[in-house]
Amino acid sequence: MMSVLTERARELALLLTGWPSVTGTPGEAALPHRMAEHLGHFDAAWVAGIPDDPFRRSNVFALKRGRSRSTIVLTGHFDTVTFDDYGALAELAVSPAALTPAMIARLRQGGESPLALADLENGDFLPGRGLLDMKAGLAAGLAAMEAYSGGMTLLFLGVSDEEERSAGARAAIPQLRAAAQDHDLEIALVINLDSISDQGDGSKGRIVTYGSIGKQLLCAHVEGVPVHAGYAQQGVNAAYVMAELVRQIELSPQLSDRTGDEVAAPPTALYAKDGKSGYNVTTPASAFAYWNTLQHRQSGAEVLKIAMVLAAKAAAEAEARTGQKVAVHRASDFKMNAFSSDPALSLPDQSRLAFAELVKANEVRGPAIILGFGSIPYPAVLLKDGPLRRAISQAVTAHGLGEVNYFAGISDVSFYGEAAGDPGVVAANTPIWGTGFTMPEPGGWPAINIGPWGRDYHTWLERLHAPYAFSTLPRVLLSVIDAVAKLG
Repeated sequence: MMSVLTERARELALLLTGWPSVTGTPGEAALPHRMAEHLGHFDAAWVAGIPDDPFRRSNVFALKRGRSRSTIVLTGHFDTVTFDDYGALAELAVSPAALTPAMIARLRQGGESPLALADLENGDFLPGRGLLDMKAGLAAGLAAMEAYSGGMTLLFLGVSDEEERSAGARAAIPQLRAAAQDHDLEIALVINLDSISDQGDGSKGRIVTYGSIGKQLLCAHVEGVPVHAGYAQQGVNAAYVMAELVRQIELSPQLSDRTGDEVAAPPTALYAKDGKSGYNVTTPASAFAYWNTLQHRQSGAEVLKIAMVLAAKAAAEAEARTGQKVAVHRASDFKMNAFSSDPALSLPDQSRLAFAELVKANEVRGPAIILGFGSIPYPAVLLKDGPLRRAISQAVTAHGLGEVNYFAGISDVSFYGEAAGDPGVVAANTPIWGTGFTMPEPGGWPAINIGPWGRDYHTWLERLHAPYAFSTLPRVLLSVIDAVAKLG
């Protein structure tokens, strides 16, 4: 028989999952208002809009005041990716009870994933868009918050738009500061409730992470010397120079951070394309590329410094083949005029146009490589060893959880936590900084992640390990809250 806490976590998870909230849709904009009405039994519940948001989205708060000013924030995102991948099952995507037998039938017929079929047949896993990523985590936080009767003050925060630009978390930083001032709170810890993927026995999913990996979107514009293809040796093909650069940066171990046994994934190109809009026999005049780079301790300045060394090697290779010297620059080497961004474009696409405008405005002549950054930086954050981390460790290990330093997926913890390093170099080399997006001052609070685990999120096979999410996770959260409360 399920306990009251387990039943409540399950009830809330299914309720939240049943409210569609795909990023950038009216459902996402409506959900915080629905949640605020549902959270009216707390001491306070309110909605805070995201300034200048084209989708008119908001974040939602709920406060349960204890005897102490000391406050733990329980947070996570409520937006989800689309239902498109469910195909004929799309109408059932947010109804786990109906979706489960339909998925079992489809998997039995098609044989796509024996593991998913076994998971669903044994009854421990529940499917549904957003159930794993990450409404079950929000539900566990709310269930624990309702059950808690100690002296800590608890503040729930549900945020929009984690899946695209983290607009919700970036807006939440000043909103949290305002809430702390308005309600006389002292934030002692932020617990993000995001999900962990584990294709094995769950041991890698049942964890606390004491920080979150950082991300920089390194990008490069190459300016070539275009000529007729029949006289290619008289010019420099921008696509060729970019190929040398991609070869140097792809999977570079120099841009792969390591902390003990934890290794950040090396960089990989997410986009590499010349600037031609159609066919002709002129060699490409320009090319643009960007790479996903992940960090533990490397700052943006260090990422750019390493990339400059790799670019110099690419330039030397290109010079040896073409006989023409290829210059290597940072974006900050040039004057950058205010770039008028089109909010309908992705941030990398805005950056591609901004780099082209920078080249034109500064009359840059090729062959040349210009390096910079093309999107929102996610700082790496880590809760250092000390009484707080040791108290959390004791609380979670009592429930059998493992411990790692960094949440391997990019997360909103980057904005709440204690980020190291000066973002000045990144800002100076991101042409759309302040126009395509704005960055808040880092939250600077101790921040960790404890969430549910499951498999295959962002696909139609997304499924949650229900016993852990509904039974274990709320109890883990209550133990952590009690442990932090004892620190005084």
